[in-house]
Amino acid sequence: MKSIFLFVAIAVFGFSKSQNIKIDTLLTDNISIRAIEVYDGKVWYAGSQSKFGFVKIKNPKDKSQIKLNSKNQEFRVLARFKEGFFETVNIGSPAQFYGVSSVNLSVSELMRFSDSTTFYDCFKVNNTNNNGLAISDPFADGKPNFFITSKDKKMVNDTYRNVPTYAKGEAHFAASNSNIAMQGNKVWIATGGTKARIFKFDWVKPYDWEVNEMPIVQGTPSQGIYSIDFADENFGIAVGGDYKNQSKNISNIATTNDGGKTWQIQASGQNAGYSTCVKIKPKSKGKEIVALGDNHISYSKDFGKTWTKISDEKGFYTCEWLDAKTLVLAGKDKISKLSFLD
Repeated sequence: MKSIFLFVAIAVFGFSKSQNIKIDTLLTDNISIRAIEVYDGKVWYAGSQSKFGFVKIKNPKDKSQIKLNSKNQEFRVLARFKEGFFETVNIGSPAQFYGVSSVNLSVSELMRFSDSTTFYDCFKVNNTNNNGLAISDPFADGKPNFFITSKDKKMVNDTYRNVPTYAKGEAHFAASNSNIAMQGNKVWIATGGTKARIFKFDWVKPYDWEVNEMPIVQGTPSQGIYSIDFADENFGIAVGGDYKNQSKNISNIATTNDGGKTWQIQASGQNAGYSTCVKIKPKSKGKEIVALGDNHISYSKDFGKTWTKISDEKGFYTCEWLDAKTLVLAGKDKISKLSFLD
């Protein structure tokens, strides 16, 4: 286990802060990882080259990896059901859904789709009803390409009525498996590209959809919302920016206090730039947040209003909180654990 200790005395974004953190490397491999789940004391991942596996957090030597198929496909989404059953799907077409048992890593192909526009960007499971939702870029006619996985693991492709039509060039980013957020029965879905919007529905009334315009930077294929998270049914945060201009930090962070109806830009021009993933600290009610991009890990302690870069370490794409003091990160060729020591 490689450890990096960082005591950072920073004068960043208009204020000074000392932050004592430790980064432990849990896994290194020739792999790109953009989707992880923390479960049963392990970090589970799906990645490039059709690789799927886990590494134990307290004992990184305890690890296992399999190949989902022999095609060396890239998997950027991962969903875990309450029973410890995982599902994932490759990006691109044909899209092949696989189920993996956490008990013995046995693999089964569940379904496949061959529409040329299919490109699954995110897959999440609702903790309340154990239903899964996978979202793809839209069909050529702008209609949504969503996929519902019911709690009994039967695959049901449900084209909901009244779902909004995508604008030309509006889609999703398969950056960190985090452009879906769920709290209770509420579901939020983020878009980007020519338009950046939030689609919202309720599992109890799945035919009632809200569409909310976003103030986040948008208009080109590389701009928009890359990640969202909600602390409860009211407070949420969206981050993103421009992948092709990662240092640009104007209008790339926004928060809501009314469940996504209205959004306010935060820290415009006063943050580390493009971010691929944002996660609210457990039990902080949205006060403490971590966001990361290809070139930074940043922290906010005031509901996203101001930010401090706590690490310059590169190559992390996605993260999940293990507990209130520990964050698991994954990305290019590695999985790591970040501990807040203060």
